[in-house]
Amino acid sequence: MALWQGNSRRSETGRRIRYFRGKRKFEIGRESLLTTIGELRLKKIRTRGNNRKTRVKTINIAYVIDKKNNKTKKTEIKSVIGNPANINYIRRNIINKGAIIETDIGKARVTSRPGQTGAVNAILI
Repeated sequence: MALWQGNSRRSETGRRIRYFRGKRKFEIGRESLLTTIGELRLKKIRTRGNNRKTRVKTINIAYVIDKKNNKTKKTEIKSVIGNPANINYIRRNIINKGAIIETDIGKARVTSRPGQTGAVNAILI
């Protein structure tokens, strides 16, 4: 089912608003792609203006920054141990921005948006 991102037909008080035009194709959104842990699988999509986005379906690699010595290390993701967006994402091992992941070098917080950028960047906690 398509997501419509246009204005509501109701005002804040609840009255019905009659718009002079209907829905447009550019107001349709896409369903979210939830990134999980697994072998790397990418999906490239076309966006408005013929631009491209790389969505990550599954990934098992994270680029973790250690703030103490300002070094970035490529590590393997073991599991998701915390997620403030949704508590059920922990059980399903879904990675999004703000998720706490367990890596080889320790716990890290995800700073990138894997569903939009195509990589998992994180900061060591």
